[in-house]
Amino acid sequence: MRNRSSVLELAVLGLLHSAPMHGYQLRKRLNEMLGMLRPFSYGSLYPCLKNLADQRLIASSEETDTPGTSRRARIVYRLTESGTAHLEALLGQAGPATWEDENFDVRFALFAQTDADTRLHILEGRRARMAERLDAINGAIRRGGPADTYTQELQRHTLEQVEREVHWLEGLIESERAAHRRTGSARLALAPPSEHLSSRIGLVTPAQPLPNTTK
Repeated sequence: MRNRSSVLELAVLGLLHSAPMHGYQLRKRLNEMLGMLRPFSYGSLYPCLKNLADQRLIASSEETDTPGTSRRARIVYRLTESGTAHLEALLGQAGPATWEDENFDVRFALFAQTDADTRLHILEGRRARMAERLDAINGAIRRGGPADTYTQELQRHTLEQVEREVHWLEGLIESERAAHRRTGSARLALAPPSEHLSSRIGLVTPAQPLPNTTK
């Protein structure tokens, strides 16, 4: 449960780094980021915001869309200096947790804000994890056994999915390494992400070019 909360906090900090947002905007952007990856409960957002505010990682203020009107003010959230520093520290992490299923997609969605060395380390770790999974599936298929037709079909489907991801990861890794050779691997400062975000999950334009995986 704590891991799910940590992923949500990272996603919120990453989104607020691009611009201050009110609750509705955050819900919409989080649904784009998390909704396609895992169930996202809107009821979990405001406890998350409160926790981040209690840690002084974000601050809030009331703003109206049109000054001088009677429209209800909205609470706008923004990163504090401490929040920016905390986000940069989180994005600098590249341990095993970052390439597991629970975290990888959100970390990848924030690659535009992640330095080149860390991106490469996470991609290589994810590829190793998926290669292990691929070996396990192939082993189960080779061993055979009493699996019925539907179980066999599920194994085949899973095998194809993992093979595709390994191939996708290898293309990304090669692209990152090529960029390292061209520009070096100096750590990048945390920079604002692009306004229009696009990637495998439709969210991010990484700081280094990604490969053309449509061959």
